[in-house]
Amino acid sequence: MIAPFDDSFFMKKALQEAQYAFEQDEIPVGAIIVVKNRIIARAHNLTEKLNDVTAHAEMQAITAAANFLGGKYLRDCTLYVTLEPCQMCGGALFWSQISKIVFAASDPQRGIRAMGTHLHPKTEVVGGILEHEASDLLLRFFEKKRR
Repeated sequence: MIAPFDDSFFMKKALQEAQYAFEQDEIPVGAIIVVKNRIIARAHNLTEKLNDVTAHAEMQAITAAANFLGGKYLRDCTLYVTLEPCQMCGGALFWSQISKIVFAASDPQRGIRAMGTHLHPKTEVVGGILEHEASDLLLRFFEKKRR
């Protein structure tokens, strides 16, 4: 039996957000937060538009999910993000006590694993879901910037 709401299904939704960022000349990172197979937050990078280095997709999604839930903790929630979170976002995810983080493309220089960022002990991390698609979008963005 095929589960319609698996990690690939939700990562495709995060990739749609990354595409919106790409179209707005933002670094194409998209994020969604899900609880009980329901998307409660959608976001993409807004650092250029808001002129704010903290306006990463994950930070936007955390705020939107907390507002939706009416509280600061994201227990029983899953973050789907197209790029491995950075240390700043990892810190926010730690404090949110999010249950699961699923990312597509790895960030070997600035990602939570490379930086040794500590997450909440109960947070599960899964990487590599639709990695090729997310990496391709990032590569296209930076190639366009270099022209």
